[in-house]
Amino acid sequence: MKKISVLGSTGSIGTQTLDVVAMHPDSFDVDGLAAGSNTALLMEQVRRFQPRRVSVSTKELAEQIRPELPSGIELFYGSEGLVEIAAGGDADTVVTAVVGSVGLQSTLAAIEAGRHIGLANKETLVTAGHLVTELANRKGVKLLPIDSEHSAIFQCLNGENREDVSSITITASGGSFRDYTREQLKKVSVEDALRHPNWSMGAKITIDSATMVNKGLEVIEAHWLFGLPYEQINVLLHPESIIHSYVEFRDSSIVAQLGNPDMRVPIQYALTYPERWESPAARLSLAAIGRLTFREMDFVRFPALKLAIECGKAGGTATTAFNAANEIAVARFLRHEIPFLRIEEIIEEVLQRLVNVNQPDLQQIQHCDEITRELAAKL
Repeated sequence: MKKISVLGSTGSIGTQTLDVVAMHPDSFDVDGLAAGSNTALLMEQVRRFQPRRVSVSTKELAEQIRPELPSGIELFYGSEGLVEIAAGGDADTVVTAVVGSVGLQSTLAAIEAGRHIGLANKETLVTAGHLVTELANRKGVKLLPIDSEHSAIFQCLNGENREDVSSITITASGGSFRDYTREQLKKVSVEDALRHPNWSMGAKITIDSATMVNKGLEVIEAHWLFGLPYEQINVLLHPESIIHSYVEFRDSSIVAQLGNPDMRVPIQYALTYPERWESPAARLSLAAIGRLTFREMDFVRFPALKLAIECGKAGGTATTAFNAANEIAVARFLRHEIPFLRIEEIIEEVLQRLVNVNQPDLQQIQHCDEITRELAAKL
């Protein structure tokens, strides 16, 4: 049996990861679960999957659930708890499904411990891609992408010579407001932004999809995952989300990965790679769909995507600052403190005020993250 631990077990990706585990009970053993504050759902998961190690976000929550835990389960909390679930125990693979840069330290710890990574936390590579990939190479650890776009590219590249790749194209649904004008965006609400037309995701990533920040983060992640320069990474608007991404080779051939929008498919592939197992996902019928549509990306309409790519090309702490500023701005929008368009404005203003540090070490990355958050909260 393959032993897995899940960081962010009560979130969207975490719960769907455990759905996959439940479909194959004789193939997976849950070693550890790390959650935030949703202790009710966590305790349901504990009773069902019987992990040996559990973590929650605070000491207070840990004390609340301690009496309910079956005997023999180790209990942790806080950032140290995330690291314990990631690097301790006996897991073969760690699924990093926490949201935001909080996943960096635990992912590095898991890699250091020799765990393979099912990567759903794109902010880890955005924030410190050079450190994560270098350590994974040194430890012989696989970074198996869970994002549907990166899983698609990963599958398209299987068995191919990387030198034959001409470009990769990441498709984008366009999010909740893909057909809105800039003028219309001035009046949108939080509730409007959270209604994604294709995918069921957590609040933060749904807002990122609406601003197209998420696609910018995916471009940066693809740069580190596949070792390609930004000039070879394209983004194409594809409202139906059927072609999850594709690769063009130097002979002009294009290989694409298609499927109905269902995150359990890329999650399962990351857990079973290189094998493919039966899945409950609905089969794709192109005849039933009838038509797939595409549009060139409009960087004037989606300026945050352009800014993310510029930060990626600049390197250093620029991507760290971009990500941290966005996390704070999105949180403020979700609290109804700022309007929707203020998210991208705050990111740009923060980047204008900070000095980029080239080839930063972990301490410099953490310092940049901290001061960026403080600045973004005050603007």
